[in-house]
Amino acid sequence: MVKICCIGAGYVGGPTMAVIALKCPNVEVAVVDISVPRITAWNSDQLPIYEPGLDEVVKQCRGKNLFFSTDVEKHVREADIVFVSVNTPTKTRGLGAGKAADLTYWESAARMIADVSVSDKIVVEKSTVPVKTAEAIEKILTHNSKGIKFQILSNPEFLAEGTAIDDLFNPDRVLIGGRETPQGFTAVKALKDVYAQWVPEDRILTTNLWSAELTKLAANAFLAQRISSVNAMSALCEATGANVSEVSYAVGKDSRIGPKFLNSSVGFGGSCFQKDILNLVYICECNGLPEVAEYWKQVIKINDYQKTRFVNRIVSSMFNTVSNKKIAVLGFAFKKDTGDTRETPAIDVCKGLLGDKARISIYDPQVTEEQIQRDLTMNKFDWDHPLHLQPMSPTTVKQVSVAWDAYAATKDAHGICLLTEWDEFKTLDYERIFENMQKPAFVFDGRNVVDAEKLRKIGFIVYSIGKPLDQWLKDMPALA
Repeated sequence: MVKICCIGAGYVGGPTMAVIALKCPNVEVAVVDISVPRITAWNSDQLPIYEPGLDEVVKQCRGKNLFFSTDVEKHVREADIVFVSVNTPTKTRGLGAGKAADLTYWESAARMIADVSVSDKIVVEKSTVPVKTAEAIEKILTHNSKGIKFQILSNPEFLAEGTAIDDLFNPDRVLIGGRETPQGFTAVKALKDVYAQWVPEDRILTTNLWSAELTKLAANAFLAQRISSVNAMSALCEATGANVSEVSYAVGKDSRIGPKFLNSSVGFGGSCFQKDILNLVYICECNGLPEVAEYWKQVIKINDYQKTRFVNRIVSSMFNTVSNKKIAVLGFAFKKDTGDTRETPAIDVCKGLLGDKARISIYDPQVTEEQIQRDLTMNKFDWDHPLHLQPMSPTTVKQVSVAWDAYAATKDAHGICLLTEWDEFKTLDYERIFENMQKPAFVFDGRNVVDAEKLRKIGFIVYSIGKPLDQWLKDMPALA
């Protein structure tokens, strides 16, 4: 029986290993992590992450050929294939601060693998890592190998949160990069045989190590670039009276472009896009390519601009001040069907409003009050370190409260910000909400989820990103 061990029981490691266990009953899968609370949660009925379909997969396999454990060394020692799925945060100090990936956790995992191994192993990079990480890891393993042979593979994940289980069941592609040596080809084949138990052969792509590592960064950069492109257009649409939804629909009808990732919004979020582009920028700078680095930096600049523009629009519409006004924030996760708040635009929007002394009431169906308070008090990039290494925040933001439902959040509010496209926000009783709000009542739709005309008929003043402005907003222009 092939034994697989995955170091890191987070958003990537947990779901990926659960699906491998489900699809490969002849493989024994152990997911290990030093965090006791996290492993306890994986072994309970309340999993540590929310992902549609994940519960069912875990319940079918757990205790049969899927195990969650804190005994990291035992499972690494026994494994034939070791996946490493640890955090690779952006460095906050030293060389490359604010851009380069911090490989501290990766390096300590590699040293531990070398230390405890008593048999040859295939070590698989699952975390998103900078190009050439495999080379560094290879050096650590070979210099500490005590005669044991290690083969390094890169097998980047291409999961979208909210659809991760479907993405794993039916991937567009599985990418495996390895050394172009006989031993490298053998290792690639071993991993390919695992995926081939449910993924069609033509969807399993094999490349050299560097191509696989770079493909992950490139894919995320291209996706983020599309979002920033349509968001840049949304500003122009508002200025000219065009409708960004009509423009992006017509553009997406071109088969060379396609319709995906062309929805205008308050900005992209999630754990990967910004981090991977910063990483790409740093790699370009290190390789003497400043023009290429500058090009990719613009994707993040437009994303930051979009969030700032949204906050400025709110403040200018409400008589140029939100001081002591209650603003309801509906949605805090970076997108629907996930509880993940990493790099969510809601953080910057809330901080912008708090900077103008607003009082904020937040409702999100999947995000806890504790998480929201942590996000609003944490420094940039701190979220990407393991929980026990994150600074504990003794302060809570006094002007922020968290509500149990949308109606409580919006009661007595001056304005509503829609920041996540949860389906339930489309079907709220907006007449009831309007009755219980201060007047004039504003809706700032950062995801284009509501029917603006319907809301205007009720009496709301509505701002939808990239849509023609109503008269009130024209009379109160947003300052850049």
